[in-house]
Amino acid sequence: MRRTVDETVDADAPVLAAYRYCEAVTGAQARNFAYGIRLLPTERRHAMSALYAFSRRVDDIGDGDLPPDRKRARLESTRAVLGRIREGTIDPDDTDPVAVALAHAARQFPIPLDGLDELIDGVLMDVSGRTYETWDELKVYCRCVAGAIGRLSLGVFGTMIGAQDAERAPEYADTLGLALQLTNILRDIREDAAGGRIYLPAEDLAKFGCSDGFHGTEPPRGSDFAGLVAYEVQRAQGLFATGFRLLPMLDRRSGACVAAMAGIYRRLLDRIAHDPEAVLRGRVSLPGREKAYVAVRGLTGLDARQISRQTARGRG
Repeated sequence: MRRTVDETVDADAPVLAAYRYCEAVTGAQARNFAYGIRLLPTERRHAMSALYAFSRRVDDIGDGDLPPDRKRARLESTRAVLGRIREGTIDPDDTDPVAVALAHAARQFPIPLDGLDELIDGVLMDVSGRTYETWDELKVYCRCVAGAIGRLSLGVFGTMIGAQDAERAPEYADTLGLALQLTNILRDIREDAAGGRIYLPAEDLAKFGCSDGFHGTEPPRGSDFAGLVAYEVQRAQGLFATGFRLLPMLDRRSGACVAAMAGIYRRLLDRIAHDPEAVLRGRVSLPGREKAYVAVRGLTGLDARQISRQTARGRG
């Protein structure tokens, strides 16, 4: 019988300390994510915080101020740590709390650690300054940096025994990750442009007269910026509709976690759709009370039941 985290850490205090460190990182740097995972049982919440803390480390390297060659070296060093976790050579007395926590989580759950290799590959695309001509090209990047996280999370959540179409759960988790990432891209247009990055497909930018990029709080002169945002919002809405099919396959607490995290981003997408130019004026976000409301809906199962009914009608 597998021991719970609480039982394990009674005998191994360094593991508990490592998880607490990862939870502190998550709470400080990922409020939307933290709203979701707080709905999980302790063991799963710890595992998800370890996944987030490792992912945050990778992202921070990519977003940092180091020159590209040093970023690549740091990313490959982080990949080496992941290799040690995969090989089982990280012990509780290791000085890296994120590695200790993730190594323990990987022993507790069937986490597909290759997804973290994909994340590193995606951040290496950022370091190289890669741009994307088409949505199909951008999807490759999104699957690395977000779809992989969906599949990693599914390793912690698992699916309910007898869940209909359970074999498609990784596909739905991946698609939900794409929806979240495309929402992030829309939300962060101004911030990314200031850093010299444009993620939206070049063919979409050209279609709506936005090929010159985004350099201020106003849309490019002569462009149909609202049309561009509406086009990408519609794409993201379709991804959410498919990705939400995952919810009925999860147990109540895991479904609540996913419903809360994805629900926050879905509402964020609605705000962007209502006022497209808001993303040029600053970062669009939800107030804390609205995030809490979405979390409560997730915990009560309202969203999961609603989506389950919608899915059933779609199959009918």
